Amino acid sequence: MGKKKYVFDSENFSVVRPGRKGRKTAMLLLKLFFASISLTVIYYVVFALLFSTDQERALQNENRMLERMYPEMERKAELLDEVVEGLKVRDMMIYEDIFETEAPELDRILSMNLMPLTDSVSEEDLVKLTEAKSLKLMAGAGRVESNMAEIMALLSDEGYQAPPMHIPIENFSLPMTGASVGRKMNPFYKVTGDHDGLDFMAPLGDEVLAVADGRVSQVIRSRRGEGNVVELEHENGFRTRYAHLQDISVKKGRQVKRGEVIGHVGMSGHSFAPHLHYEVWRDTVLCNPVNYFFGSVDPEEYADMSIVSVVTGQSLD
Repeated sequence: MGKKKYVFDSENFSVVRPGRKGRKTAMLLLKLFFASISLTVIYYVVFALLFSTDQERALQNENRMLERMYPEMERKAELLDEVVEGLKVRDMMIYEDIFETEAPELDRILSMNLMPLTDSVSEEDLVKLTEAKSLKLMAGAGRVESNMAEIMALLSDEGYQAPPMHIPIENFSLPMTGASVGRKMNPFYKVTGDHDGLDFMAPLGDEVLAVADGRVSQVIRSRRGEGNVVELEHENGFRTRYAHLQDISVKKGRQVKRGEVIGHVGMSGHSFAPHLHYEVWRDTVLCNPVNYFFGSVDPEEYADMSIVSVVTGQSLD
């Protein structure tokens, strides 16, 4: 092996091997790098503690505003809870006393998204949205309260008579629901036209029942149009009509009771298939019969029946 060579380091007045100076320089640079990183971190922490950015100042102002608004929003939420609970109790009483059934669950009929499903909405916007929703709910609760008061006033009247609220067919099931009031396709001419009642797709010969106490105001026996028809007059200006009957079991002018047989399902007149065409009138105003079936079906069946009657696009007469 060759001899190791040494050189004189004039800066440190020492003899060193070649390359030792380069290592010392690298160590010095490394120390300077870490020192600069440490100073940068220290400067950032000091700046963050002593100075605020525009965004930070905005967030601080928003937090202060939310702190001021929170107690009032909490009070409104508690008030809304009390109002909703009171409405539930009254609603249940109305359904049990008048409609002889339980009140339907709201989540089956409608859904309400009180908050947008996104993380990009600021807290300030959420507070504003909640307040707007609360005010809207309070206004709606006020209207419901007014309607409840009107209903209770009607119920307290000794002369009040409930409208016809029963289904004219025994053993009703949802598949029996046909087209209701509105523009429907005519099964013969394949064009849309006004349909003035609700079709019940019942078997031929099934009993047709009076939906409420009343008087037989009209009896029609015909092979055309609506075929054999019975019309009943009820209290408070209500009239019900039963068309396309196979036969008629009552005479004009006779008083009938709810549930009494007035005829049987047929396909007389201009009928595409055996069914009962049922109409409800209030004075001269045509009503949707589905809205008067609270006394015969439970809330779930009523909701399903309402949907089926609307989406059925073709009538049977």
